[in-house]
Amino acid sequence: MNLAISNLHYQLGKKTLLQDVSLTMKKGERVALIGPNGCGKSTLLRLICGLNKATSGYIALDNIAVQHYPRRALAQQLSFVQQKATTEELVKAENAVALGRTPWIKAFERWSIVHQSHVDQALEKVSMTHKRDQHWHTLSGGEQQRLHIARALAQDTPFIVMDEPTNHLDIKQQMVVLSLIENIQRTMLVAVHDLNHALRFDRIIAMKEGRVIAQGKPAELISEAFILDVFDVHSRIIHSPDHPPHIQLLN
Repeated sequence: MNLAISNLHYQLGKKTLLQDVSLTMKKGERVALIGPNGCGKSTLLRLICGLNKATSGYIALDNIAVQHYPRRALAQQLSFVQQKATTEELVKAENAVALGRTPWIKAFERWSIVHQSHVDQALEKVSMTHKRDQHWHTLSGGEQQRLHIARALAQDTPFIVMDEPTNHLDIKQQMVVLSLIENIQRTMLVAVHDLNHALRFDRIIAMKEGRVIAQGKPAELISEAFILDVFDVHSRIIHSPDHPPHIQLLN
């Protein structure tokens, strides 16, 4: 699924949150969205997902404007993994994932083998099959986030949007979630907090003060001067013949 955004502008009251945002994504691309807190990443993702309406500009999935998709049809094309989505505490893990099938269930349709198969496969992909009968409130933060990703997989959309999916997780759970993301074969736009995580994506889009200021492949885009300009932080990029580059923040 292709994404095209042109001259996007979003204003909340008198405050402008996004200005003249334009970008494109090709089918199958895995793109990291980076930028300092408050730069507009989450706002942009919510507009793409149709949760908010742009003040002006154009957002299109496969050449169809997002606002022209009926809500159900949009949910069949695009799924959204939020930073920490709320889920009823008493629901079981399997049922939380099954919510991803909602856009595909017609009125008066019974739960089918097809729907169950999507749920089973999603649980298996995030290694949570053994937790399927466990209640939500008994799971760790990392396990809950893996189930949110499983819900998006069960939703079976060609495009997945994620808003800092490793936020609030410990280092081990961050690596588990990142490994999951790397193995998902979909078009993906993921807001990323850690620059070292961003290096694992096909392409990076950088935002600052509500604007897209740079786009490119990680190796071409990320430099010490670039990090200083975007984040106002000095850094050192450590290169090794045996490992991917690593960004060390200095202040």
